[in-house]
Amino acid sequence: MKTERAKKKSDVAWLAGVYVPSSWHRTKVKHLVSEMRAGDAITSERIEDSGNVPVYGGNGVRGFTEAPTHDGVHVLIGRQGALCGNVHLARGAFWASEHAIVSTPARNVDARWLAHLLRTMDLGRYSVTAAQPGIGVAQISALDAYLPSLEEQEAIADFLDEQTSRIDTLISKQNQLIDTLRERRAAVISHAVENRAPNTVLRRHLRGIRQGWSPNCYPESADGVDEWGILKTGCSNGGIFRPWENKRLPDGEEPRREHAVVQGEIVMSRANTRGFVGSPAVVKRNHPKLMLSDLNYGLTTRETLSADYAVYVLVGRRARREIEGRAKGSSPSMQKLSQGDVLALPIFVPAIHEQQEIVGHLDEQTSRIDVLITKTQEHIALAKERRAALTTAVVTGQIDVRAAGRAVTLGV
Repeated sequence: MKTERAKKKSDVAWLAGVYVPSSWHRTKVKHLVSEMRAGDAITSERIEDSGNVPVYGGNGVRGFTEAPTHDGVHVLIGRQGALCGNVHLARGAFWASEHAIVSTPARNVDARWLAHLLRTMDLGRYSVTAAQPGIGVAQISALDAYLPSLEEQEAIADFLDEQTSRIDTLISKQNQLIDTLRERRAAVISHAVENRAPNTVLRRHLRGIRQGWSPNCYPESADGVDEWGILKTGCSNGGIFRPWENKRLPDGEEPRREHAVVQGEIVMSRANTRGFVGSPAVVKRNHPKLMLSDLNYGLTTRETLSADYAVYVLVGRRARREIEGRAKGSSPSMQKLSQGDVLALPIFVPAIHEQQEIVGHLDEQTSRIDVLITKTQEHIALAKERRAALTTAVVTGQIDVRAAGRAVTLGV
C-alpha cells in the first residue's frame, strides 16, 4: 500500500494556497521550451477548405494550405483576440499563423503534459486589455510553474488523454443532440411559414433600415443600462436577441445615441459567416445604451408586418437560401449583405391576424425545443467544468496518477 507522498506549499502565484508534491521543482515556462515564437503571416487566398497541411490560427485549425512552417509535435497558444491564451497540441506538418505562438518542448518535457499545464494556467488572464486583447511570448515565458520528472509527466499525459477523451466523447454526443434539435426547430418554423409562395418583397413592409457605428471598444460587455455598448454581429444569431453580445464603449468615447436599439426593432447582421450573415432577431425590450454597430442593420416594420413573424420567416430555410445566395465576400468567414439585398428579399405576408396566429403557434413549439437545447448546453458546460477540474487536480499533483487508477473522472 502506497503512503501519501510528501508535499510542500506552493509559492507560485497562480497556485496560491495549493500543496504540490515535494519532488516537483519550481521553474519558469521559458525553461520548459527550447523555442517559443509567433507563427508566420498567411493571406486568406492561400487558405483552402481542404488539404494536407492544416493552418492553425489563435483558436485551432482555420483551413489548409500547400506548405508547412513546422513539423513535429508542438504546443500552440492563441496570442490575439477574445480567445487569446487558448492551447492546442499540433502534430505533424502544419502552418502556424501569426495569431499563434509556437512552443517547442524542451528535451525533458512531454509535449502533451505541457499542453495540459498551459491550459490549467489559464493564460488568457494575462492578456493585455485593449480593443484587441493579446498575450506575448515574454509574458508567457516569465510565468512560474512546477516540473515533475519526465516519467511522471508521461503518466499524467497518458491519464489525462484517456480520461478527457471520455469526457470529450460525451460532449460530442451532446453537441450532436443540439444539432438535431436545431434541425427540428428549423423544420417546425419552415413548415409554418413556407406553405405558400412569397407574395411581396420585404421593402414594402418596412418603415426604415439603418446601420450603426463601429468604434474601437473594450472586449468586455456593457450592461446596456448604465454602460454604453456596441452590439456584436452575433447578437441576433438564430432568431434570438442576445443583448450581452456587445463590447463596452471606451471611457471618454462619446456615445452616438441615435444608434441605440429600440424595443420592437429587428436587428440583423450585415456581415458574418455564410451561415449567420443576415440573421435577424427582435429586440424585446428597451436597452437605452446598446448601439447598433456598422455590421448590424436595424429594421422597423410597418403595421402590415409583425416583427416577430418577419423574423420567423427570415430564419426559415427558404429565406436562408435567398440570403446566403445574395451575400458576397472574398472569404467564407466574412460575407456581407447589402441594404438593397435585404429590401428585395421575397416573403409571404398574410393578414396581420394570421401572422399573429402563426407567431403564437411557433412561440409555443420553439420554446419547448429551446428548453431542451438549453438543458443540453448546461450538461455540456458541466462536463467541461469537470474536465477542467480533473486536469487541474492532476497537473497540480492533487491526484497522484501513479496510484489513482483509471476510474478517477470527478463524477463524469
